[in-house]
Amino acid sequence: MNGTKLVNGAIAGAVGSAALNMVSYLDMVLRARPASSTPEETAGRLAGIAHVDLGPEDRAANRRSGLGPLLGYGMGIAAGAAFALFAGRRRTPLPAAVALLGGSVMAMSDGSMTALGVTDPRRWSRTDWLSDLVPHLAYGMAAAATWNRLRPHSSPRR
Repeated sequence: MNGTKLVNGAIAGAVGSAALNMVSYLDMVLRARPASSTPEETAGRLAGIAHVDLGPEDRAANRRSGLGPLLGYGMGIAAGAAFALFAGRRRTPLPAAVALLGGSVMAMSDGSMTALGVTDPRRWSRTDWLSDLVPHLAYGMAAAATWNRLRPHSSPRR
């Protein structure tokens, strides 16, 4: 595996992350719902586990506000790079790639937040699940489409 595939996977993950955020912001506009506090809470819990002092509370709150989305982008970029490693030379059909990419990022984010005690998906309503599923499908679609566009294609044999 060469570095180009890994970089292309990371780029696909970054595009997917941007799409996830755009769909989430659109949902906030359409339903007039507040921003989720879970990214900030996750950042705070991780900082505590790592024994990282984020400073006085007023500054710590601002740092958590910045770290939360950065963690999301990091996870999305890492998932795109991992997909590039596993996809290799195989051409993954678009629906499978969308499900694999979107589902893996959803499982990683929801799983980590559950493990940290930030949320409990067993208590989510149908609307909560849709609010989580739709942006992750947007991630999967954007990341898969970008990967397919960027990935090196084999030259035809003569």
